[in-house]
Amino acid sequence: MTDIARAAGCSQATVSFVLNNSPGIRLSQQTRERVIEAARTLGYAAPAFSALHPPIPAFEGLDGVIGFAVDQLATSPEAVVAIEGARQASWNAGNVLLVAQTLGDAVMEPRAISALTKRGISALIYMTIFTREISAPDYLYGLDIPVILLNCYTADYAFPAVVPSEIAGGQSSTRHLISHGHRRIATITGEPWMQAAQDRLKGYRRALATADIPFDPELVVEGDWSASAGYAATVKLLALRDRPTAIFCQNDRTAIGCYEALKEAGLHIPQDISVVGYDDEEIARHLFPPLTTSILPHMAMGQWAIEQLEAPAPPGRGRYPITKLECPLVERESVRAVVGSSASSSEASVG
Repeated sequence: MTDIARAAGCSQATVSFVLNNSPGIRLSQQTRERVIEAARTLGYAAPAFSALHPPIPAFEGLDGVIGFAVDQLATSPEAVVAIEGARQASWNAGNVLLVAQTLGDAVMEPRAISALTKRGISALIYMTIFTREISAPDYLYGLDIPVILLNCYTADYAFPAVVPSEIAGGQSSTRHLISHGHRRIATITGEPWMQAAQDRLKGYRRALATADIPFDPELVVEGDWSASAGYAATVKLLALRDRPTAIFCQNDRTAIGCYEALKEAGLHIPQDISVVGYDDEEIARHLFPPLTTSILPHMAMGQWAIEQLEAPAPPGRGRYPITKLECPLVERESVRAVVGSSASSSEASVG
């Protein structure tokens, strides 16, 4: 909403009123159209577009209630964003969403899902907070309603599943820095056991290889997704004899620590070192300078999960492909072309 408000030249409250179709709020049609056009241009979707985009038709087996089970709800914003995406799509089709947090507990999770099914849900969305392959519990196979996996998948492809396209996201982030003339590009990873960290690193390496830039293990520092790890990793990178000209932080919290370490060292972003984050958390817009980052598509994943309920099930048990949704790059002010590079010269000539 902050980005849309800036583009539309209005307050964040006005954006909220328009996109949520808030009753009793008097706004000019011109203002409404300006907000909707700005949102469309930035790639967002909202119920306010329903006049131009017909509601998603309900799966014929739905009776108005969809269950949403997630292992962790309160520890990060991703689950809430995915639920909001599913809520929007559900309401567009006249259905409501019932949400249960399970913590992945072997005893309480099946009880929570049983409680949802007893309330007459016609479909279940099953989400994990960390992207990963799961061994789906037997009770999911035993349900006689559609089951959609969100941010996880099974080896047998028994359920429709959606995950972020993390390799492509890491590749896009690194390629953006390369396009600005950077060749000495460092990355601060997440915890190596996590699939998201592995895939973002693969994308980083692919982008380097595609640009014929040799991989330098000195430029890869392991972090743990936290600001403190981002700070420590950046201090380590700055101590290198040939320090990087750009740092790809594999989440925005890591970038916060990176910013602090760079500023403490007397360096300016992006004049001295460019920085890219990942996840597009709210804080990314308010850093100074605002952080270039990638959108983690949990909102779109929640919407996708609802949309699958209108698709006919394959005959028999069926096999479903894993759907990977793009992590679009949001360009802000934390990246600058390397002085003396062709990209820098091109920017100067345009200016």
